[in-house]
Amino acid sequence: MQKTAGRSSKLQRRRSPSSGHHFRRPRKNRCMKMISGYTANGDRLQQLKAFDESKSGVKGIVDKGITKVPPIFVRPPEFCGGDKPNSGHRTRTQFSVPVVDLADTVGQRADVVAGVRRAAETVGFFQVVNHGIPKRVLDEMLAAARGFHELPREVKSEYYSRELLRKVKFGSNFDLYQSRFANWRDSLFCVMSPEPLDPQELPLICRDITMEYSENVHKMGVTLFELLSEALGLKPDHLIGLDCAKGHLVLSHYYPPCPEPELTMGTSKHSDPDFLTILLQDQIGGLQVLYENQWIDVPPVPGALVVNIGDLLQLVSNDRFKSVEHQVLANHAGPRVSIACFFTLHLHPSTRLYGPIKELLSEDRPPVYKETSLKDFIAYYDEKGLDGNSALTYFKCQR
Repeated sequence: MQKTAGRSSKLQRRRSPSSGHHFRRPRKNRCMKMISGYTANGDRLQQLKAFDESKSGVKGIVDKGITKVPPIFVRPPEFCGGDKPNSGHRTRTQFSVPVVDLADTVGQRADVVAGVRRAAETVGFFQVVNHGIPKRVLDEMLAAARGFHELPREVKSEYYSRELLRKVKFGSNFDLYQSRFANWRDSLFCVMSPEPLDPQELPLICRDITMEYSENVHKMGVTLFELLSEALGLKPDHLIGLDCAKGHLVLSHYYPPCPEPELTMGTSKHSDPDFLTILLQDQIGGLQVLYENQWIDVPPVPGALVVNIGDLLQLVSNDRFKSVEHQVLANHAGPRVSIACFFTLHLHPSTRLYGPIKELLSEDRPPVYKETSLKDFIAYYDEKGLDGNSALTYFKCQR
């Protein structure tokens, strides 16, 4: 898309002073005059660079024994509005995230499909039980992720990178230089497919279990895409035929305990730039989904995995399925560990264009979105960062 490419080319000229990562220059805004006693221009950039170049992430700050949240993590006033993101408000009906049981996808398949359809068309989130992944694998994956993030700095720093195409990298805040405030989170990013990842590229402490978990969660993803296809009234292999399950990433997130959690966020409000996300979370909690303009807690359920619809699945389903915004609260407790599996080809070279599935269109249901390549979609998402706005708006058809 020429418009997206144009935006990306402009962005190419704006790079991080230290790493070459794309970023936007800080906007001049009356709400950014002063944040916790320092100006939001040169001083902020210097502090961002110092944090980036430390290669130790948020945990490196916490390990210094801080008692205050550093200014680069403090939410500006316009991000502290009436929604009170750290209040954990529930709806008046005490709505809870749906649970889908995959124990019998043969004998009770129609019921399972109906449950998936209701969840995907309304809240866009559901918890899955009896998914077939052994508890041992879940427990070992969480422990290994925590083990990596708690390695000495000199070991982790070997993996620290902002290189866009690197398959395995450790970092904190992919949008560090364009976001209005940094999130209280570190991540280990692993591209598992479509090209098989060489296990030797993974840190030894989490190597074997990451490969085993990746294989298991990919199988689960294939099952879910079959159910989602049927939920749209299509053949079970339709979404798989669109390469929705062809590529996946595994991100191990680490949220250190925060001395002032009300001032920052674990992860800012966003929706996911993929087809589907499967999340394994520990028992700390903090994940919330936005439903009917209220933040709903997604409490940890032992043995369950959280599934949410991604932006690209909302796009190809022509708004039948909902990619809902969600966030993670910072917390005094911790560390919190979660493992997110994103089903997307990401930046893998592909000429395929994605638009609303033709079988879902009619005179009453015209296309909501323009066609786009994954490369253009990801470029736009990365450019804007976690700014609280949906990337889908940019790709809507003009009416």
